[in-house]
Amino acid sequence: MKKYSKALLLLSLSIFASCTTTQTVLEKKTTQKAPFVWEAASVYFLMTDRFNNGDKSNDINFDRNKTAGKLRGFEGGDIKGITNKIEEGYFDKLGINAIWFTPIVEQIHDAVDEGTGLSYGFHGYWARDWTALDPNFGTKEDLANLVKKAHAHGIRIILDGVINHTGPVTETDTVWPNYWVRTGPVCDYQNYKNTTECTLVANLPDIRTESTQNVDLPPFLIEKWKKEGRYDQEMEELNAFFKRTGYPKTPRYYIIKWLTDYIADYGIDGYRADTVKHTEASVWADFKTQSDYAFALWKKNNPTKVLDNNPFFTIAEVYNYNVSSGKNFDFGDKKVNYFENGFNNMINFEFKYDAQKDYEFIFSKYSAILNGELKGNSVTNYLSSHDDGAPFDAKRTKTIEAATKLLLSPGVAQVYYGDESARPLVIEETQGDATLRSFMNWDDIKVNPETKKVLSHYRKLGKFRKNHPAVGAGVHKEISAQPYTFSRSYSNGNYKDEVFIGLDLPIGRKVLEVSAVFADGTRLRDAYSGKVVEVSKGLVKIKTDFDIVLLEKR
Repeated sequence: MKKYSKALLLLSLSIFASCTTTQTVLEKKTTQKAPFVWEAASVYFLMTDRFNNGDKSNDINFDRNKTAGKLRGFEGGDIKGITNKIEEGYFDKLGINAIWFTPIVEQIHDAVDEGTGLSYGFHGYWARDWTALDPNFGTKEDLANLVKKAHAHGIRIILDGVINHTGPVTETDTVWPNYWVRTGPVCDYQNYKNTTECTLVANLPDIRTESTQNVDLPPFLIEKWKKEGRYDQEMEELNAFFKRTGYPKTPRYYIIKWLTDYIADYGIDGYRADTVKHTEASVWADFKTQSDYAFALWKKNNPTKVLDNNPFFTIAEVYNYNVSSGKNFDFGDKKVNYFENGFNNMINFEFKYDAQKDYEFIFSKYSAILNGELKGNSVTNYLSSHDDGAPFDAKRTKTIEAATKLLLSPGVAQVYYGDESARPLVIEETQGDATLRSFMNWDDIKVNPETKKVLSHYRKLGKFRKNHPAVGAGVHKEISAQPYTFSRSYSNGNYKDEVFIGLDLPIGRKVLEVSAVFADGTRLRDAYSGKVVEVSKGLVKIKTDFDIVLLEKR
């Protein structure tokens, strides 16, 4: 009798284990991994020199030892520093799936005084040689390693490209030949011509991007390349490029070749283009054509390193473009559709104003535009940046609200380095945009309780956003005004994603009507608190210490 009971018990345990295993397998089969969708990306924008110093040996180069104005000199941040934070999982915890950092090409060697004290090209927008990396930022080997590590974490890399201008002229950094650049007049922005064929500011030579004249390389660049022992290689590559494309040897095409080399050589995933409206729109159409070619070439040469089938992604910085304008930017005498001239996405300068409104105003507005007139394209929303002197929350008094509005809004979300740690944007004794560019406040993250609270909020929202393309690329639908709840839904082929979100809810017990999104019996997880609930009679009852719920299928 005992033997029979024991055998029966073993059989029962075996059946139970089998059932449990089957259930687990079934759950795994029905759980879909969220695809990467550019239109829903969470982009972390950082200033290379101001984020993290991973190699102190490269802090000073080219005798850059003059005393600069406050926050106007190099501070030590570099490519290795970014890579270190990738490896640490810093970006993973934030739900970041794309990193954009300021230009890393070789900058002018000397400093200039623009009326704010001496400034060096720490920001990366003062190119001297597009074919070389500035040693203050690192080496091409460092860049290759960064891309490799980022891709291993499922993170895309976006470089920042400048075609519009060189760096300022100094005693060390001579002006480019007049067949390459113009040094006047200064732009007055009254019409298309006076925005494109002019210099942004005094002493910032403007590339003659409209030129149809074949030009030789600047003598100083030839001399530099010969000294560095790479002149023959560079010329061979240039000749091959012009032969393949059939382009004339005009300034724009030289620079397009130099910038797209970083795609073919390293497999970067996108470009943010600087000062887009200050060159002819056709420049960017050609740039996108060659970027796509270079990306396809890299994929062909590196089949085991390809992340997915997403195309190369381009973001346009057209100063003062607003999402309400739809596809066109108005110069007064001419309208230009940059989405038809090389860009998948445009930076949206309107978001910081919309963020002053309530949640539903923002969410419904952006969902309607992005799923309507701009369907198939996208915009990048931001609340603070490296050159916007009037950010949404300059004094960092609305950090939680800023995160909620940015990360839950339809569109691409740009987190500026330190948004998640309330890095100060008002620095005493700085002038101009230097106040926006302090070094990342890593110490606050370690010891400051308020910083940790803000960071935790960014992380929870960021991970939820990353796991659900519906948040950034889906269709928004308000469910209830009081309490405020809504859904987002996204589908692409066989992939479907739907979430339920509640904001400004009572702390403690919450009863939420979710029948418009989830059927009875559906098990849900609140990604903010971690609690698991089940839908019953169209309702979810949940008790948390927070005023927000982020419900996803478990």
